[in-house]
Amino acid sequence: MTNNLFLYSLIILLFVLLSAFFSAAETALTAISRARIYQLVMAGNWRAKIASRLRREKESLIGTVLLGNTAVNVAASALATSLAITVFGKEGAAVAIVTVLMTLLLVVFSEILPKTYAIQNAERVALALSPVLSLLVKLFYPITYAVQHFIRLLLKYFGVDITKANTFISATDVIRGTIELHHREGHMVKQDRDMLGSILDLNDIEVEKIMVHRKQVETLDAGLPPEKLVAEAVSTMHSRLPVWRGEPDNIIGVLHVKNLVRLLGDRPGKVSSEAILALCHKPWFIPEATSLRDQLLAFRNQRQHLAIVVDEYGGWQGIVTLEDIIEEIVGNIDDEHDEIESGIQRAGQDVYYVNGDVPLRDANRSLGWSLPDEHASTVAGLVIHEAQTIPAAGDHFNLHGFRFTVVGKDARQITRLKIEKLPDTRLPQDVEI
Repeated sequence: MTNNLFLYSLIILLFVLLSAFFSAAETALTAISRARIYQLVMAGNWRAKIASRLRREKESLIGTVLLGNTAVNVAASALATSLAITVFGKEGAAVAIVTVLMTLLLVVFSEILPKTYAIQNAERVALALSPVLSLLVKLFYPITYAVQHFIRLLLKYFGVDITKANTFISATDVIRGTIELHHREGHMVKQDRDMLGSILDLNDIEVEKIMVHRKQVETLDAGLPPEKLVAEAVSTMHSRLPVWRGEPDNIIGVLHVKNLVRLLGDRPGKVSSEAILALCHKPWFIPEATSLRDQLLAFRNQRQHLAIVVDEYGGWQGIVTLEDIIEEIVGNIDDEHDEIESGIQRAGQDVYYVNGDVPLRDANRSLGWSLPDEHASTVAGLVIHEAQTIPAAGDHFNLHGFRFTVVGKDARQITRLKIEKLPDTRLPQDVEI
């Protein structure tokens, strides 16, 4: 009797351990990062290759785990019940006590404990258990295949065809979600989050959103005397300047100031206008709807750093440079000649003074806002678009959870705004004039 009791207990313990094995393997293979597995596979880790194959064969994996887990749990419970009847007879109280004890034993040691450990050590557990689990998947394959086939037929009978289920998830969305999750959990600083997010956004942002508007672009008139051309070119803080002839819309070339300085060094005497204009590169015109990703690749392929942005009618709207796109990724890059002026001043708790020409993307990135930039590129443009009018100084608007007050205006242009974050109870789209 004692020997039988010891043997039964040993077998029950073995079943509990097998149940823990299946629970830990399932949790670990589900929790481990696909990217991490890929890294290990590329490094030649044979266990990672097995784990990667198991993750790809999810139906067989889940079927094997459920089949094995259910079988050992039922067997352990049945054996414990048989043992209780043998020792205590067919008393209901004894069977009930054994049932409760087995439930607690299986829940604690076969479910909670192994799954908790597997979640915290997903990589280690997955790599350790994958070879054995792979063998069991092959062993149980006929049974799991039959079960899967039966389930598909049953679901199809009720009008559910799992073979046509849309399981596509954009890789960009997965990466973006991972980045945001790491930032929220404190594993990634805001600057890195913004940089990585900006890289993912390159394909969705058009050059129109980041270009320097023509009003802010320094240009050269090809009709000026050579002395004046040289004086204006060398006095600028920019390395490349668009050159026009006759009227500002007629861009005929782009002058690289470095080439002009080299020419002046080679010819100490008087330099003619023709010699200066001969240095100009042919202007590169691009449509305003070009994505930043395409333009970044084009800059690299063309080995150029500046392009002229034109609208659908061929009129030039501004310029975009390689530095503009890089700044869209890493933030502002200031050199020793740049004025340190962000256009944003903090005036108090959730109160800011913002220049009208500050890009919405810069304001959102700097202050953590989420102002929409689908229909406007600048803060002033957003106010004009939403208000459907050109406001006067002193007008205020409640937009997207913020109160915009016009504090500076020059002719038809909003130059400065006061922006206050409204309490959550305020209606974000309520416009007041």
